[in-house]
Amino acid sequence: MKKLFTSESVTEGHPDKICDQVSDAVLDAILAQDPNARVACECATKTGFLIIFGEASGNFNLDYEAVARKVICDIGYDRDEVCFNGNTCEIMVHMEEQSADIAMGVDESFEKKSGSELDEAALIGAGDQGMMFGYACKETDELMPMSSRLAHVLAMKLAEVRKNGTLPYLGPDGKTQVTVEYEDGKIKRVDTIVVSTQHSEDVGLEQIRADIIKHVISPVVPNGLMDEDTTVYVNPTGRFVIGGPMGDSGLTGRKIIVDTYGGHSSHGGGAFSGKDPTKVDRSAAYMARYIAKNIVAAEIANECEVQLAYAIGVAEPVSVSVNTFGSGRIDDSLIAKLIVDNFDMRPAAIIKKLELQKPQYRVLAAYGHMGRTELGVKWEKTDMAERLREALTDLNQ
Repeated sequence: MKKLFTSESVTEGHPDKICDQVSDAVLDAILAQDPNARVACECATKTGFLIIFGEASGNFNLDYEAVARKVICDIGYDRDEVCFNGNTCEIMVHMEEQSADIAMGVDESFEKKSGSELDEAALIGAGDQGMMFGYACKETDELMPMSSRLAHVLAMKLAEVRKNGTLPYLGPDGKTQVTVEYEDGKIKRVDTIVVSTQHSEDVGLEQIRADIIKHVISPVVPNGLMDEDTTVYVNPTGRFVIGGPMGDSGLTGRKIIVDTYGGHSSHGGGAFSGKDPTKVDRSAAYMARYIAKNIVAAEIANECEVQLAYAIGVAEPVSVSVNTFGSGRIDDSLIAKLIVDNFDMRPAAIIKKLELQKPQYRVLAAYGHMGRTELGVKWEKTDMAERLREALTDLNQ
Protein backbone atom coordinates (compact mmCIF):
# COMPACT_ATOMS: atom_id res chain seq x y z
CA MET A 1 0.00 0.00 0.00
CA LYS A 2 1.33 3.45 -0.97
CA LYS A 3 1.44 6.31 1.51
CA LEU A 4 2.85 9.85 1.35
CA PHE A 5 4.01 11.83 4.38
CA THR A 6 5.34 15.39 4.42
CA SER A 7 7.41 17.36 6.96
CA GLU A 8 8.78 20.89 6.85
CA SER A 9 11.58 22.92 8.36
CA VAL A 10 12.51 26.60 8.35
CA THR A 11 15.85 28.40 8.41
CA GLU A 12 17.20 30.40 11.34
CA GLY A 13 16.13 33.59 9.53
CA HIS A 14 12.43 32.71 9.56
CA PRO A 15 10.59 35.31 11.70
CA ASP A 16 9.29 32.71 14.15
CA LYS A 17 12.77 31.26 14.50
CA ILE A 18 14.30 34.68 15.13
CA CYS A 19 11.99 34.86 18.15
CA ASP A 20 12.77 31.32 19.31
CA GLN A 21 16.51 31.99 19.12
CA VAL A 22 16.32 35.29 21.00
CA SER A 23 14.16 33.63 23.68
CA ASP A 24 16.65 30.81 24.12
CA ALA A 25 19.66 33.13 23.96
CA VAL A 26 18.11 35.05 26.85
CA LEU A 27 17.62 31.77 28.72
CA ASP A 28 21.23 30.71 28.06
CA ALA A 29 22.56 34.06 29.27
CA ILE A 30 20.54 33.85 32.48
CA LEU A 31 21.45 30.20 33.18
CA ALA A 32 25.13 31.09 32.71
CA GLN A 33 24.78 33.42 35.71
CA ASP A 34 22.23 31.44 37.75
CA PRO A 35 21.55 27.78 36.84
CA ASN A 36 18.55 27.75 39.19
CA ALA A 37 16.86 30.79 37.64
CA ARG A 38 13.24 30.60 36.54
CA VAL A 39 12.66 31.90 33.03
CA ALA A 40 9.71 32.12 30.66
CA CYS A 41 10.79 34.48 27.89
CA GLU A 42 8.90 35.10 24.66
CA CYS A 43 9.46 37.39 21.70
CA ALA A 44 7.43 38.90 18.89
CA THR A 45 8.72 40.70 15.81
CA LYS A 46 7.55 42.64 12.78
CA THR A 47 9.07 45.25 10.47
CA GLY A 48 11.80 47.14 12.32
CA PHE A 49 11.15 45.93 15.87
CA LEU A 50 11.37 43.03 18.30
CA ILE A 51 9.72 42.84 21.71
CA ILE A 52 10.97 40.65 24.57
CA PHE A 53 8.41 39.84 27.26
CA GLY A 54 7.72 37.31 29.99
CA GLU A 55 8.98 36.43 33.45
CA ALA A 56 12.42 35.76 34.93
CA SER A 57 13.54 35.40 38.53
CA GLY A 58 16.99 34.66 39.93
CA ASN A 59 20.44 36.05 40.69
CA PHE A 60 21.44 37.64 37.39
CA ASN A 61 21.92 40.94 35.63
CA LEU A 62 21.20 40.89 31.90
CA ASP A 63 21.28 43.36 29.03
CA TYR A 64 18.34 41.90 27.11
CA GLU A 65 18.73 44.33 24.23
CA ALA A 66 22.38 43.41 23.65
CA VAL A 67 21.52 39.69 23.63
CA ALA A 68 18.77 40.23 21.05
CA ARG A 69 20.87 42.39 18.75
CA LYS A 70 23.69 39.84 18.71
CA VAL A 71 21.34 37.00 17.79
CA ILE A 72 19.66 38.98 15.02
CA CYS A 73 23.00 40.03 13.50
CA ASP A 74 24.49 36.53 13.85
CA ILE A 75 21.57 35.13 11.86
CA GLY A 76 22.44 37.51 9.02
CA TYR A 77 20.03 40.37 9.56
CA ASP A 78 22.78 42.98 9.92
CA ARG A 79 21.91 45.44 7.15
CA ASP A 80 18.82 47.08 5.72
CA GLU A 81 19.11 45.27 2.37
CA VAL A 82 17.95 41.96 3.91
CA CYS A 83 14.77 43.57 5.31
CA PHE A 84 15.78 43.57 8.99
CA ASN A 85 18.77 45.09 10.77
CA GLY A 86 19.77 44.00 14.25
CA ASN A 87 22.00 47.04 14.62
CA THR A 88 19.21 49.58 14.22
CA CYS A 89 15.85 47.87 14.85
CA GLU A 90 13.81 48.87 17.88
CA ILE A 91 14.11 46.45 20.83
CA MET A 92 11.45 46.64 23.55
CA VAL A 93 11.81 44.73 26.83
CA HIS A 94 8.92 43.91 29.17
CA MET A 95 10.17 41.24 31.60
CA GLU A 96 8.71 40.70 35.08
CA GLU A 97 9.43 38.30 37.95
CA GLN A 98 7.87 34.84 38.03
CA SER A 99 4.44 34.67 39.67
CA ALA A 100 4.68 33.75 43.36
CA ASP A 101 1.72 31.39 42.89
CA ILE A 102 3.64 29.39 40.27
CA ALA A 103 6.90 29.51 42.25
CA MET A 104 5.11 28.12 45.31
CA GLY A 105 4.20 24.91 43.46
CA VAL A 106 7.61 24.44 41.88
CA ASP A 107 9.77 25.29 44.92
CA GLU A 108 7.92 22.85 47.15
CA SER A 109 6.28 19.86 45.52
CA PHE A 110 2.94 18.41 46.53
CA GLU A 111 4.87 15.39 47.82
CA LYS A 112 7.07 17.62 50.03
CA LYS A 113 4.06 19.46 51.45
CA SER A 114 2.42 16.13 52.32
CA GLY A 115 5.15 15.55 54.89
CA SER A 116 6.48 12.30 53.46
CA GLU A 117 10.15 11.36 53.68
CA LEU A 118 11.51 12.27 50.26
CA ASP A 119 14.67 12.06 48.21
CA GLU A 120 16.11 15.13 46.50
CA ALA A 121 14.30 14.54 43.20
CA ALA A 122 10.89 14.76 44.87
CA LEU A 123 11.41 18.19 46.41
CA ILE A 124 10.35 20.32 43.43
CA GLY A 125 7.12 20.04 41.51
CA ALA A 126 6.37 20.28 37.80
CA GLY A 127 6.21 23.88 36.56
CA ASP A 128 2.89 23.33 34.83
CA GLN A 129 0.30 20.74 33.98
CA GLY A 130 0.12 19.14 30.55
CA MET A 131 1.16 16.21 28.41
CA MET A 132 4.40 15.82 26.47
CA PHE A 133 5.35 13.34 23.77
CA GLY A 134 8.59 11.73 22.69
CA TYR A 135 9.10 9.68 19.55
CA ALA A 136 11.72 7.57 17.79
CA CYS A 137 11.80 5.27 14.78
CA LYS A 138 14.37 3.38 12.72
CA GLU A 139 14.13 5.46 9.54
CA THR A 140 17.45 7.30 10.05
CA ASP A 141 20.68 6.86 12.00
CA GLU A 142 19.42 9.49 14.44
CA LEU A 143 16.25 7.40 14.94
CA MET A 144 14.18 10.25 13.51
CA PRO A 145 11.54 10.26 10.74
CA MET A 146 13.13 10.59 7.30
CA SER A 147 10.94 13.44 6.06
CA SER A 148 11.65 15.56 9.15
CA ARG A 149 15.38 14.84 9.13
CA LEU A 150 15.80 15.66 5.43
CA ALA A 151 13.80 18.89 5.75
CA HIS A 152 16.05 20.02 8.61
CA VAL A 153 19.28 19.15 6.81
CA LEU A 154 18.11 21.00 3.69
CA ALA A 155 17.37 24.07 5.81
CA MET A 156 20.79 23.81 7.46
CA LYS A 157 22.40 23.54 4.04
CA LEU A 158 20.60 26.69 2.89
CA ALA A 159 22.15 28.59 5.79
CA GLU A 160 25.57 27.03 5.16
CA VAL A 161 25.83 28.01 1.49
CA ARG A 162 24.63 31.51 2.34
CA LYS A 163 27.14 32.03 5.13
CA ASN A 164 30.18 30.44 3.46
CA GLY A 165 29.75 32.50 0.30
CA THR A 166 28.78 29.68 -2.06
CA LEU A 167 25.48 31.44 -2.77
CA PRO A 168 26.02 34.96 -1.39
CA TYR A 169 22.82 36.30 -2.92
CA LEU A 170 20.65 34.27 -0.56
CA GLY A 171 18.88 35.96 2.34
CA PRO A 172 18.42 34.54 5.87
CA ASP A 173 14.73 33.63 5.49
CA GLY A 174 13.74 30.28 4.03
CA LYS A 175 11.62 27.14 4.27
CA THR A 176 12.02 23.52 3.19
CA GLN A 177 9.60 20.64 2.81
CA VAL A 178 10.06 16.95 2.00
CA THR A 179 7.44 14.37 1.04
CA VAL A 180 8.46 10.73 1.48
CA GLU A 181 6.66 7.84 -0.22
CA TYR A 182 6.16 4.62 1.72
CA GLU A 183 5.23 1.23 0.33
CA ASP A 184 3.92 -1.36 2.79
CA GLY A 185 5.29 0.70 5.65
CA LYS A 186 8.81 1.03 4.28
CA ILE A 187 10.47 4.07 2.72
CA LYS A 188 10.50 3.79 -1.06
CA ARG A 189 11.54 7.22 -2.36
CA VAL A 190 11.35 10.99 -1.97
CA ASP A 191 8.29 12.14 -3.86
CA THR A 192 8.51 15.94 -3.56
CA ILE A 193 10.99 18.56 -2.34
CA VAL A 194 10.09 22.22 -1.81
CA VAL A 195 12.71 24.89 -1.11
CA SER A 196 11.76 28.55 -0.73
CA THR A 197 14.60 30.95 -0.05
CA GLN A 198 14.97 34.69 0.28
CA HIS A 199 17.27 36.18 -2.37
CA SER A 200 18.67 39.40 -3.81
CA GLU A 201 16.50 41.27 -6.26
CA ASP A 202 19.03 41.01 -9.12
CA VAL A 203 19.07 37.19 -9.29
CA GLY A 204 16.63 35.34 -11.54
CA LEU A 205 14.58 32.26 -10.72
CA GLU A 206 16.36 30.08 -13.30
CA GLN A 207 19.73 30.64 -11.63
CA ILE A 208 18.31 30.20 -8.13
CA ARG A 209 16.70 26.89 -9.09
CA ALA A 210 19.89 25.53 -10.68
CA ASP A 211 22.02 26.63 -7.73
CA ILE A 212 19.67 25.23 -5.10
CA ILE A 213 19.49 21.85 -6.84
CA LYS A 214 23.29 21.72 -7.24
CA HIS A 215 24.45 23.12 -3.91
CA VAL A 216 21.60 22.32 -1.50
CA ILE A 217 19.42 19.41 -2.64
CA SER A 218 21.94 17.14 -4.38
CA PRO A 219 24.46 17.09 -1.49
CA VAL A 220 21.73 16.35 1.07
CA VAL A 221 19.20 13.92 -0.39
CA PRO A 222 20.65 10.43 -1.01
CA ASN A 223 20.75 9.45 -4.68
CA GLY A 224 18.81 6.29 -4.04
CA LEU A 225 15.83 8.23 -2.73
CA MET A 226 15.39 10.55 -5.73
CA ASP A 227 14.33 9.43 -9.21
CA GLU A 228 13.09 10.96 -12.45
CA ASP A 229 9.61 11.27 -10.99
CA THR A 230 10.68 13.27 -7.92
CA THR A 231 9.12 16.73 -8.09
CA VAL A 232 11.31 19.68 -7.06
CA TYR A 233 9.85 23.14 -6.42
CA VAL A 234 12.25 26.05 -5.85
CA ASN A 235 10.63 29.37 -4.93
CA PRO A 236 7.32 28.33 -6.49
CA THR A 237 5.86 31.86 -6.19
CA GLY A 238 8.66 33.04 -8.50
CA ARG A 239 10.06 35.72 -6.17
CA PHE A 240 11.15 35.90 -2.52
CA VAL A 241 13.01 39.20 -2.03
CA ILE A 242 11.01 40.57 0.91
CA GLY A 243 11.68 38.26 3.85
CA GLY A 244 12.18 38.16 7.58
CA PRO A 245 9.94 40.28 9.82
CA MET A 246 9.18 42.64 6.91
CA GLY A 247 7.55 39.78 5.03
CA ASP A 248 5.77 38.13 7.98
CA SER A 249 5.42 38.56 11.72
CA GLY A 250 7.25 36.25 14.10
CA LEU A 251 6.39 34.77 17.49
CA THR A 252 8.13 32.43 19.94
CA GLY A 253 6.69 28.92 20.00
CA ARG A 254 4.89 28.95 16.68
CA LYS A 255 6.95 26.17 15.08
CA ILE A 256 6.39 23.36 17.58
CA ILE A 257 6.02 20.65 14.91
CA VAL A 258 9.23 21.79 13.21
CA ASP A 259 10.88 21.65 16.64
CA THR A 260 9.88 18.02 17.24
CA TYR A 261 9.07 15.27 14.71
CA GLY A 262 7.63 16.90 11.63
CA GLY A 263 4.11 15.68 12.34
CA HIS A 264 5.01 12.00 12.77
CA SER A 265 4.15 12.09 16.47
CA SER A 266 1.44 13.55 18.66
CA HIS A 267 2.16 16.88 20.35
CA GLY A 268 0.93 18.21 23.69
CA GLY A 269 0.93 21.81 22.43
CA GLY A 270 3.65 23.28 24.64
CA ALA A 271 6.57 25.15 23.08
CA PHE A 272 10.19 24.86 24.24
CA SER A 273 12.05 28.10 23.62
CA GLY A 274 12.62 30.58 26.43
CA LYS A 275 11.55 28.15 29.18
CA ASP A 276 13.82 26.98 31.99
CA PRO A 277 13.83 23.20 32.62
CA THR A 278 11.42 23.29 35.56
CA LYS A 279 8.83 23.78 32.82
CA VAL A 280 7.91 20.24 31.82
CA ASP A 281 6.87 21.50 28.38
CA ARG A 282 10.61 21.44 27.76
CA SER A 283 12.24 18.99 30.18
CA ALA A 284 9.62 16.23 29.98
CA ALA A 285 9.51 16.45 26.18
CA TYR A 286 13.28 15.88 26.12
CA MET A 287 12.89 13.02 28.59
CA ALA A 288 10.14 11.42 26.52
CA ARG A 289 12.42 11.57 23.46
CA TYR A 290 15.26 10.04 25.50
CA ILE A 291 13.02 7.19 26.63
CA ALA A 292 11.53 6.53 23.18
CA LYS A 293 14.97 6.58 21.53
CA ASN A 294 16.35 4.08 24.02
CA ILE A 295 13.33 1.79 23.56
CA VAL A 296 13.99 1.73 19.80
CA ALA A 297 17.77 1.43 20.23
CA ALA A 298 17.17 -1.56 22.51
CA GLU A 299 15.13 -3.13 19.68
CA ILE A 300 12.09 -3.44 21.91
CA ALA A 301 10.13 -1.67 19.15
CA ASN A 302 10.83 -0.32 15.66
CA GLU A 303 8.74 2.78 16.39
CA CYS A 304 7.82 4.23 19.75
CA GLU A 305 5.79 7.17 21.04
CA VAL A 306 5.92 7.96 24.76
CA GLN A 307 3.46 10.28 26.50
CA LEU A 308 4.19 11.78 29.92
CA ALA A 309 1.61 13.87 31.78
CA TYR A 310 2.02 16.12 34.83
CA ALA A 311 0.08 18.20 37.35
CA ILE A 312 1.52 21.56 38.37
CA GLY A 313 3.39 21.35 41.65
CA VAL A 314 3.48 17.53 41.66
CA ALA A 315 6.79 15.76 41.06
CA GLU A 316 5.63 12.35 39.84
CA PRO A 317 3.98 12.17 36.41
CA VAL A 318 0.28 11.45 36.60
CA SER A 319 0.52 9.03 33.67
CA VAL A 320 2.96 7.23 31.38
CA SER A 321 1.64 5.89 28.10
CA VAL A 322 3.28 4.04 25.19
CA ASN A 323 2.30 3.46 21.57
CA THR A 324 4.54 1.30 19.38
CA PHE A 325 2.07 1.21 16.48
CA GLY A 326 2.15 -2.58 16.46
CA SER A 327 5.94 -2.76 16.19
CA GLY A 328 6.70 -3.74 19.80
CA ARG A 329 8.20 -7.08 20.80
CA ILE A 330 5.96 -7.05 23.88
CA ASP A 331 2.66 -5.39 24.72
CA ASP A 332 2.72 -1.60 25.03
CA SER A 333 1.50 -1.81 28.64
CA LEU A 334 4.54 -3.90 29.53
CA ILE A 335 6.84 -1.40 27.82
CA ALA A 336 5.22 1.32 29.95
CA LYS A 337 6.06 -0.76 33.03
CA LEU A 338 9.67 -1.07 31.85
CA ILE A 339 9.81 2.71 31.55
CA VAL A 340 8.38 3.32 35.02
CA ASP A 341 10.81 0.81 36.53
CA ASN A 342 13.91 2.17 34.78
CA PHE A 343 13.47 5.93 34.33
CA ASP A 344 12.97 8.64 36.96
CA MET A 345 10.57 11.10 35.36
CA ARG A 346 10.31 13.64 38.16
CA PRO A 347 11.42 17.12 37.01
CA ALA A 348 14.44 17.39 39.32
CA ALA A 349 15.66 13.96 38.24
CA ILE A 350 15.17 14.83 34.57
CA ILE A 351 17.08 18.09 34.98
CA LYS A 352 20.00 16.25 36.60
CA LYS A 353 20.02 13.27 34.22
CA LEU A 354 19.88 15.35 31.04
CA GLU A 355 22.03 18.23 32.35
CA LEU A 356 19.38 20.82 31.57
CA GLN A 357 20.61 23.68 33.75
CA LYS A 358 23.55 24.59 31.53
CA PRO A 359 23.41 27.05 28.59
CA GLN A 360 22.77 24.99 25.44
CA TYR A 361 19.47 26.10 24.06
CA ARG A 362 20.02 28.77 21.42
CA VAL A 363 21.63 26.29 19.02
CA LEU A 364 18.56 24.06 19.41
CA ALA A 365 16.14 26.86 18.61
CA ALA A 366 16.58 26.33 14.85
CA TYR A 367 16.62 23.05 12.89
CA GLY A 368 14.91 20.97 15.58
CA HIS A 369 15.41 20.02 19.21
CA MET A 370 15.32 16.28 18.49
CA GLY A 371 17.76 14.18 16.49
CA ARG A 372 20.56 16.72 17.07
CA THR A 373 23.26 14.14 17.75
CA GLU A 374 25.90 16.55 16.42
CA LEU A 375 25.32 18.80 19.45
CA GLY A 376 25.96 16.10 22.04
CA VAL A 377 22.76 16.76 23.99
CA LYS A 378 22.01 14.15 26.63
CA TRP A 379 18.49 13.29 25.46
CA GLU A 380 19.95 11.91 22.23
CA LYS A 381 22.11 9.34 24.05
CA THR A 382 21.21 5.65 23.91
CA ASP A 383 23.03 4.77 27.13
CA MET A 384 19.95 3.05 28.59
CA ALA A 385 19.46 0.61 25.72
CA GLU A 386 21.50 -2.22 27.25
CA ARG A 387 19.77 -1.86 30.60
CA LEU A 388 16.40 -2.06 28.85
CA ARG A 389 17.47 -5.19 26.97
CA GLU A 390 18.41 -6.83 30.26
CA ALA A 391 15.14 -5.73 31.86
CA LEU A 392 13.23 -7.19 28.91
CA THR A 393 15.06 -10.50 29.33
CA ASP A 394 14.17 -10.56 33.04
CA LEU A 395 10.57 -9.73 32.22
CA ASN A 396 10.32 -12.63 29.78
CA GLN A 397 11.75 -15.19 32.19
